[in-house]
Amino acid sequence: MSDEIKITDNEFLRQFETTIDEELATIEYSQQERKIFLTKVLMSENLRNDGYLEPFIETVLKEIKERNTRVMPTSPEIAKFMRRNRRKYKDLLPVGINI
Repeated sequence: MSDEIKITDNEFLRQFETTIDEELATIEYSQQERKIFLTKVLMSENLRNDGYLEPFIETVLKEIKERNTRVMPTSPEIAKFMRRNRRKYKDLLPVGINI
């Protein structure tokens, strides 16, 4: 597994994308003001089983943090990930939102 997952922001389709082992994985989003709603994760079972889900989510959250934008994790998988890593990502949540 590579150390760094490279993502692109496909603004037209409103999704973060990466290609791993020739398979496309995406995290769909919608943006409103200074918030980004992460709504859906699309990744094959093969890539999930190979352990790529968490590094992909982490890379997307890092990108969002660099943009100084808040995150609303409406996808259950992303909410679960952020709950497990609460300390690291709590500053990405909008004020008054707890997961």
